[in-house]
Amino acid sequence: MPVGTIESLDHAGQGIARDGGKTIFVEGALPGERVGWLSYRRKPSFEQARVTEVHRAASTRVTPRCPHFGVCGGCSLQHADPVLQIAAKQRVLEDNLRHIGNVRPSSIYSPISGPAWHYRFRARLSVRLVPKKGGVLVGFHERRSSYIADMTSCCIMPQHVSDLLLPLRALFAGMSAPDRMPQIEVAVGDNAQHPGQFDTVFLLRHLDPLTDDDKTQLAQFGQAHQVRWFLQSGGPATVAPLLPDDSPLLQYRIPNYGLTLKFAPTEFTQVNPAINHALVTKAMRLLDAQPGERIADMFCGLGNFTLPIAHSGATVVGVEGSEALVQRAAENAALNGLGNTTSFFAANLFLDCQPVLERLGKLDRMLIDPPRDGAQALVQALPDADAPRGNAPHTIVYVSCNPATLARDADMLVNTKGYEMLGAGIANMFPHTAHVESIAMFRRR
Repeated sequence: MPVGTIESLDHAGQGIARDGGKTIFVEGALPGERVGWLSYRRKPSFEQARVTEVHRAASTRVTPRCPHFGVCGGCSLQHADPVLQIAAKQRVLEDNLRHIGNVRPSSIYSPISGPAWHYRFRARLSVRLVPKKGGVLVGFHERRSSYIADMTSCCIMPQHVSDLLLPLRALFAGMSAPDRMPQIEVAVGDNAQHPGQFDTVFLLRHLDPLTDDDKTQLAQFGQAHQVRWFLQSGGPATVAPLLPDDSPLLQYRIPNYGLTLKFAPTEFTQVNPAINHALVTKAMRLLDAQPGERIADMFCGLGNFTLPIAHSGATVVGVEGSEALVQRAAENAALNGLGNTTSFFAANLFLDCQPVLERLGKLDRMLIDPPRDGAQALVQALPDADAPRGNAPHTIVYVSCNPATLARDADMLVNTKGYEMLGAGIANMFPHTAHVESIAMFRRR
């Protein structure tokens, strides 16, 4: 069995070793360690492997808290201490900016970090009838597999949700067709009546109609465990509460700005509320919105950044591809007394964005918070460096969930559109995973 020394971590949190001129990506290995590995995929120039024995452990190796780590695919870095996890993500960001974007930020921001456990307020759990394992399993997929991990607890979901994994197994085992109920979407918000407590929704996807007895069991479970059930029998339009009284929206707070935002269980919100609060605060500090300025929030969602910007006294226009989210953002603005300084419209920001910028008119600043595909079309629509500034914002704050597309867009902003990259840094939105969330600031020269 091969043995070698791990040089570094790759973007997926795997150890990198060299063996006879070939690169080996070793799951479960850390930089500086000497390990043995077993390859499960071989190609001419690289192999993918899993660690089988640690001959010399790194000082950064820790004992994983979760008993399912290594089997469950929900986490990949519980064996690395938090300092190493954050440093590895910062390196991934910097490597992407340098190699993909050909840019270097003038400064590197201190990492944004927060609670490492029980942080995940959004999750998708699979439900699978597995007679060989005693009945129904509820949990995340196993690593590199379509099988469901045999989970009895979860250290990254809120404790009260983790505590319900075994009761959920028993619930579905007693229902009419557990093999036709493939997944549960978990959404946790702040309790409106009791600050510090939670409001939890389970959205059950079911392929066959539920029986009256099924619905009774769900209702009894919800009452016993203080969760609300929503059901989905088909596409998004079929989502509805099990009970009429379960229909009120969820909500979360952004305490630094005294804001409360409402959302439906199917609408996008960040999984980690503590990091979201810190990320919003950082973005507001970098954007530095001033009263009377005109600012655009692109990919605004339900107003997560729009409303804190408006809190500064600036006039803010939010643009989002989803009509439903545009409506929700407007409702949240009105709820927080910001309806007069905010406006919203729907537009596809992955197509030609020149008409969008023309509609927006003159802008002082812009915040961009795109999905993983980034904001290429939007950045392309900005005036080139050798063109008059026109309506282009002098300051852009870019929040990213994919360092590769951030680097691609930064290349265009810096090397084509006349901006300089003043700083960049990571936010540890998903501790114990290799996911990299980041924030960057650009100013037009």
